[in-house]
Amino acid sequence: MKYGPLALSFDYGTQSIRAILFDKTGETRCKVKIEFEEPYFSTQVGFAEQDPDFYWQKFIEAAKLCKEKSGELWNDVVAMSIDTFRDSIIFLDKDMKPLRPMILYLDQRIVNHPVECMPKNMTRLYKLVGMLDTVASQYAASKCNWVAKYEPEIWAKTEKLVMLSGYLYYKLTGELMDSTAAQVGHVPYDHKNSCWQSDHSITSCIFECKRDKMVDKLYKPCEQMARVSRKIAEITGLKEGLPIISSGADKACETLAVGCDGDDVAAISLGTAASIEITTDKYVEPMPFLPAYTSIQYGKFNPEVLIFRGYWMISWFKNQFAQPEVKKAEELGTIPEKLLDEEMAKIPVGCEGLVLQPYWTAGVNTPEAKGSILGFSDCHTRIHLYRAIVEGIGLAMYDGMRNMEKRAGYNIKRVMISGGGASSRVVCQIMADLLGVPVQKVQTYETSALGAAMASFTGVGEFGSLQEAVKAMSHIKEEYIPNEENHKLYDTIYKDVYSHIYKANKKIFRNIRTIQRRNPGYM
Repeated sequence: MKYGPLALSFDYGTQSIRAILFDKTGETRCKVKIEFEEPYFSTQVGFAEQDPDFYWQKFIEAAKLCKEKSGELWNDVVAMSIDTFRDSIIFLDKDMKPLRPMILYLDQRIVNHPVECMPKNMTRLYKLVGMLDTVASQYAASKCNWVAKYEPEIWAKTEKLVMLSGYLYYKLTGELMDSTAAQVGHVPYDHKNSCWQSDHSITSCIFECKRDKMVDKLYKPCEQMARVSRKIAEITGLKEGLPIISSGADKACETLAVGCDGDDVAAISLGTAASIEITTDKYVEPMPFLPAYTSIQYGKFNPEVLIFRGYWMISWFKNQFAQPEVKKAEELGTIPEKLLDEEMAKIPVGCEGLVLQPYWTAGVNTPEAKGSILGFSDCHTRIHLYRAIVEGIGLAMYDGMRNMEKRAGYNIKRVMISGGGASSRVVCQIMADLLGVPVQKVQTYETSALGAAMASFTGVGEFGSLQEAVKAMSHIKEEYIPNEENHKLYDTIYKDVYSHIYKANKKIFRNIRTIQRRNPGYM
């Protein structure tokens, strides 16, 4: 059966790679998924690393498997693109060979005493405007800074720094290239102007890596980057001459795919990292010194609030506390999350006073933060804790939505939701109740891959614009209407409890961090 032209998306998550064929209506015509048995390895507590060529080998495996599974449909593929997780750095030598394992965004290593590493005149300036802690936390979190300080022999040999997407495009084409919408991370990228920062910009002191170490060739989304060569076709099974189209990082692709464009809509992604984004025509920082990222819609921006561990916390809970559900799910041939959702639905809104702040990893503007759970009493069970995680992530999204509304002058009236957590109807209803606006889902949870496919089709002229592609390929299939009484209670919890937790405990968090740094065994 023919479905017309097809776009091939390679979508890299933390846990797996998916190769998906989409038609021009946004329907999936073939999909393969390869789970990573070891998504990353840790040489020390808190480290998260992976061999860059691991991802290239998985690309080859996924491409060949998709070709085999799709059969005759493979001949209808007219373009391909790649989207990957973000803020994951690869260090290349002069021959473009990796010098060390890639450092993933989940990695928690930091530069100790960052203020001492920065120019004194700049630290005085940042202190004067009340931003020194925020800037210092950015410096500390930059993995290129960490390598420069603690692995100087690697840093001395580093010719180029690339994101995972840039490395994969290099393996495909033999040239260093990437998308303007993929440079999301602790690197000196000027999102407002879609280019690398000047070495003399006010924020250049945050990064040890300078412009000459970054990828020279950046393509706008929807531009053709190259075509698949005969050599790569033989290695991967891809069609020789297939156009390789620039798209963007995973969250940017998701935000496009769900139709988040306008001053009344936001996009929430409930993945390993949870985020809320809006799309703006003007450059609006979601928080001071936190950039609005470059959108796949070139000339637009995606202000974002990110919870680094997000729905990773569901896996954390499952591994630590949900062995009964894991065992029962195996017996019933289902997944533990389904059983946990059934139990969670029985817990009252607000978890009978249990409130969780999901800072299992500190954020940019909350550098001292630690995860917090308040309000325990003898009525609480582990299922209360499970619901408190879901509500805590929702409260963080609500906080982000309210802040971005103020900064952008927006009035959010609906939220598009995607990511693994959005597969749960119970979670979606909790999010609607908490946010106080309708929550909508499109026809697929593979929204990152769908956004990349939209870029691919537009890049080869199948659509005249990304807006046209979204209209044809993105379809609202489910809607969750908020319960007003539930929202009133959540809003009260947010205003009277949640919004005060970080500030009230900031000094305590700072003391914990100090003790940890002085006593490594305490970490």
